[in-house]
Amino acid sequence: MNEKYIPLYRKYRPQKLEQVVGQEHIKKALKNAIELDKISHAYLFTGPRGTGKTSTARIFAKSLNCKEGPTISPCGVCENCVDITNSTPMDVIEIDAASNRKVEDAQNILEKVMYAPVNSRYKIYIIDEVHMLSTTAFNALLKTLEEPPKNVIFILATTEVHKVLDTIKSRCQRFDFKRITTDDIVKHLRYISDNEKINITDDALFTIAKNSAGGMRDSIALLDQLSVLDGDDAISTDDINNLLGRLSFDTLNSLADKIVNSKPQEAIEDLEKIYNSGNEPVQILTNLMDYLKNLLIVKNCRKEIVFELTQANDAQIQALTSQTENIETHQIVFLIDKCSDYIKELKLTNNPRLWLEVAIIDLANLTENTSLVELQNRLARLEGGAVEPVKVSAYKTAPSPVMKAEMQRQEYAKPDMVVQKGENVKVQKTVQEGSAAAKQPDKETYSADNNSDFAPMPKSKPVAGSDISTLWGQLLEQVHSAPTRALLKQWANPVKISPEETILTMKNEIFLNQVQSGSKKQAIVDAVNALFGQSDSNVTVRLPHADDVQIKPAAVAPVEVPKQTAQPKPSPVMKPLQMEPEVSDEEVQEIKEEIKPVKSDSAAKIEASLHSDNVNMVMELFDGKVIE
Repeated sequence: MNEKYIPLYRKYRPQKLEQVVGQEHIKKALKNAIELDKISHAYLFTGPRGTGKTSTARIFAKSLNCKEGPTISPCGVCENCVDITNSTPMDVIEIDAASNRKVEDAQNILEKVMYAPVNSRYKIYIIDEVHMLSTTAFNALLKTLEEPPKNVIFILATTEVHKVLDTIKSRCQRFDFKRITTDDIVKHLRYISDNEKINITDDALFTIAKNSAGGMRDSIALLDQLSVLDGDDAISTDDINNLLGRLSFDTLNSLADKIVNSKPQEAIEDLEKIYNSGNEPVQILTNLMDYLKNLLIVKNCRKEIVFELTQANDAQIQALTSQTENIETHQIVFLIDKCSDYIKELKLTNNPRLWLEVAIIDLANLTENTSLVELQNRLARLEGGAVEPVKVSAYKTAPSPVMKAEMQRQEYAKPDMVVQKGENVKVQKTVQEGSAAAKQPDKETYSADNNSDFAPMPKSKPVAGSDISTLWGQLLEQVHSAPTRALLKQWANPVKISPEETILTMKNEIFLNQVQSGSKKQAIVDAVNALFGQSDSNVTVRLPHADDVQIKPAAVAPVEVPKQTAQPKPSPVMKPLQMEPEVSDEEVQEIKEEIKPVKSDSAAKIEASLHSDNVNMVMELFDGKVIE
């Protein structure tokens, strides 16, 4: 009781390079530097906490200043070795950069660095957490680090090397310390527990190693804390979980099982028990996220490496494996992502319990909403062009009066043809193929399937090829580029529009070249593909040929014209329809000369303006391009 207790991490601090756990590449490099007498003036040790950076720096200083050295095995009994072990050396100065970060502190170092060592070969400065130095302090050390006085060595240690100036890193030999493996930590903890007579199970040591995240100092400190629990029974994993506030594997397995099987009510009941046991909300979600990580590893990795990655025993691996049968990989990833989001929310909220319950309920419903089978079915329906089933009425609804008027206007549209006065015209009575059918009342009804409440909507198809004007209008609607649509509407004429072949003619060679050489041709092809629901439409755009079949609008069917009555006030929605009277058979026989199409005045003016001097000049200037 007279001697002061020394913590285990200080008592078992390594005193020689071979005692450092792990870091084989660094130990080999420093040993060779000592044996070959290639000692640099500045070193930079970087890596996670508890991996041996400061301990290695002290051992290196001891090896250089030992009375028997420089040697890779310092004696440990000479004055210099004892002073370094007791942290009281004259020529090995340890500086905490976190508390000595100002430029004045750096200048104080520079003032003392010029003095020769007192009783050692080297004057060694060990600056811990060097990234905490200010920029001005770094700049003050630059020149000294580059060309230090003889027998002066700087050893810089940091956990955040990215914060160190590049000019500092370029003047040092850099050594990266890696995290210590779990097996090495367990082996070293077993060595310490045997020496200290600590009764602890191997599973408990394994849990300590997992919790330390590769840091030896944290592992030894936790073992030291657990040593006070030593009694008749060996220290177990449950003791460690209770001490650290961690959830046991069985508790996490039960909670995760409710989430995986979409049982939010039972998950809330488990959460209530866990929370009442004194566990913090952030710790609960953090442990759950670690459990889901192990579940993801078991789902996707080979059995040989699962034990190393999850650090679980055989029974736990078997429980995880059975649980993976009820969940897909993308669902586990989604749950982990949501856990991370809720952990951030819990750290900011004033009501953590509320958000914890919201998180568990949300997680328990996510697996049901992200079923891979359902997503694949929906994707297949979308790729196949199927329409999501919707409820429909038993009968088709009758079109409104406005729609009726619009349909009649399209059906009885007048031909875009002007006939000169006095000419005999041969008119052939043609009735549009679909007009008769259009006049018949549609008695088709849609009824829901007997086994479902929904009936799929029929897929719409383009109008028959005989109605070229309707197809042309539908094709123009599928052209998404406004300039291209305007160009086609003004200068293009449809010769044939069908799923097998589409032929368009341009009234001018300049615009034909524009359509064929630019992106407009692809826009037309895309529009035809969209119109007919295919991907390999054959589209031809050319100049008009003499033998092109002139597509004429269909003549109207015989319609009985009522007697003239008082005209009502025109509706603001639609203008009155104009319909031509029927031509009798006797009048057809008296016609001797065929119709001769004559361009309207407006079309003639446009054609004339196209060849005017001003237009030719502009087209020549822009190489016939249409500016979009």
